[in-house]
Amino acid sequence: MSSPQASDEELVRVARSGDPTAVGVLLTRHEAGMKAVALGLLGYGPDAEDVVQDAMLVALRRLDELREPAAVGWWLRAIVRNGCRNRLRAARRVLPGDLMTLDLPDTEPNPEELVEQAGLRDWIWHAVGALSEPLRLVTLLRYFSGVSSYEQIAALCGVPVGTVRSRLSQARSKLATALLDTADLAHDDSALVNGASRRQAEEVMAAAMRGEFERALEQWWWPDADLIRPNGERRGERSYLLRIMERDLADGVRQRLTNAVASQDVMIWEANLINPPDDPDHCPPGVVWLHTLREGRTQRLRLFHLPRPAAS
Repeated sequence: MSSPQASDEELVRVARSGDPTAVGVLLTRHEAGMKAVALGLLGYGPDAEDVVQDAMLVALRRLDELREPAAVGWWLRAIVRNGCRNRLRAARRVLPGDLMTLDLPDTEPNPEELVEQAGLRDWIWHAVGALSEPLRLVTLLRYFSGVSSYEQIAALCGVPVGTVRSRLSQARSKLATALLDTADLAHDDSALVNGASRRQAEEVMAAAMRGEFERALEQWWWPDADLIRPNGERRGERSYLLRIMERDLADGVRQRLTNAVASQDVMIWEANLINPPDDPDHCPPGVVWLHTLREGRTQRLRLFHLPRPAAS
């Protein structure tokens, strides 16, 4: 177990073994110093808070790369400095030349990489599951699916891009807080949840290939469920989804599952669309199935076609 009185070096060693409590103690211990750096460089405002929250996720992902565990406080503050530098660069402002820079990622931290660490995986997923449905949805899409651009998320969720940005900002804030608040709790096994989602997707697609898609819909789909097509048209009949699936299969189109993630009442399936050789442009290259669940069955399904690559 991790003690709040343990040294930074001891906490890093325990954290690397997969103990989320040690990570929580470290981040709580150095949070004030991280905020001080952000406020000093960016001033008061949401940007400073965002940088600190992002830095926490970066630290979780890269803790194994820390060469001197006793210097973890310096390292965390350096990550914040790097995040501030990126914000200022994006705003086309120049930092003073004597500010420290590190070889750290310029992009937003990717929680998907965090959950590959078995000791932290369920802790991360528990924090994601605590988000409200709108925040959880954009988080799953942004960080755990191939639909990661703001524009694609906005199209799939049917909201403006500005709303996506706002929800992601709120989600990062709540996620960082939840990671600190729930470090010492026991969590469900997220691998079981995501594994069940993938098995369901595979069963549904296999049933379609066998001509049993209607039976699969009856098992996993509420009779009054909504279907929202890629063009935004709302179709409530379960039979409509059956017809378009049968039509695509008859035309020689196949779906190859590439990803499946789930969190409570949200489930996302991603699949490549394999067109017949004689009609390579029949369908877009991929499709996303976005399920909103009620009692484990689909209450609403929104389909989203991935855009074709731009011609070079």
